[in-house]
Amino acid sequence: MEQRHLGRTGLRVSRIGLGTLTWGRDTDEHDAAEQLKTFLEAGGTLVDTADVYADGGAEYLLGQLMEELVPRRDLVIATKAGSVPDPDRRFDGSRGHLLAALDASLERLGTDHVDLWQVHAFDPFTPLEETLQALDLAVSSGRARYAGVSNFCGWQLAKAATWQLAAPGVRTRLASTQMEYSLLQRGIEREVLPAARDLGIGILPSSPLGRGVLTGKYRRGTPADSRGASDQLAAFVAPYLDEAAGHIVDAVATAADGLATTPLQVALAWVRDRPGVAAPIVGARTAQQLAEALSVEALTLPDEICRALDDVSAPVHRYPDQDWSTL
Repeated sequence: MEQRHLGRTGLRVSRIGLGTLTWGRDTDEHDAAEQLKTFLEAGGTLVDTADVYADGGAEYLLGQLMEELVPRRDLVIATKAGSVPDPDRRFDGSRGHLLAALDASLERLGTDHVDLWQVHAFDPFTPLEETLQALDLAVSSGRARYAGVSNFCGWQLAKAATWQLAAPGVRTRLASTQMEYSLLQRGIEREVLPAARDLGIGILPSSPLGRGVLTGKYRRGTPADSRGASDQLAAFVAPYLDEAAGHIVDAVATAADGLATTPLQVALAWVRDRPGVAAPIVGARTAQQLAEALSVEALTLPDEICRALDDVSAPVHRYPDQDWSTL
């Protein structure tokens, strides 16, 4: 698999990453091991997790598999911190919480460092500079090699990167931002993507298959074994089952028929090759599903197909992004 630099850094990652959202909950140790083997055999290196996935179970399971299946040096491990199970406060970006969470993640993973440590979301109740100081401490102490953020909007990302450049004594720079990005969700193109490209920050798209909808599996209903039928994830999938999404899914299926491939591969190739993208993060229920996603390595979409998909999925961007000079 092709390796790409993560933003404007020396860290190289496989251009498809393996997500572990369901590990330790819907994905047991056997299935997780099969997925990891399949990923490694395809040349994958980047494995993404978080301290809240299965309440730490995903990190623990990944740590067990690293000990049994693969040398630590062969993987690029990315994890996240900052989400908290508190109904009154969804995110905690305080220095105390973040650094304690990192130590707990390292213990579960069974390693002395992660390659990429990400703040899971912006915390409006903590000064941003305090959150960024925690990232700097993690990197300077060797517990994290690189730092990134997740779910930051455009102004939050730009403010964070600018503070890092201006603050005296701060050496850590954001390597990445992880954001939902697919043919069904192109919202980051408004401000986040331009900011990231200007700042040299790599994009790690989450849900690149539109929460599974772009595979076409929901075109004739909700399969019983799908995430859309899951108690935990049904509400996660539901927003992408409307009529507008259906038109986009139909266009992806038409393109797949013309290319003699699958909707999954078309949708994944589209987001993988968008400017600024380093590596989409793909989660799968089975090793077979993952193998199908990884086979996209051989596919490059023709320009005319990309333009057609761009057109059918185009988000509405007007003032102040476009046409302001004619007002």
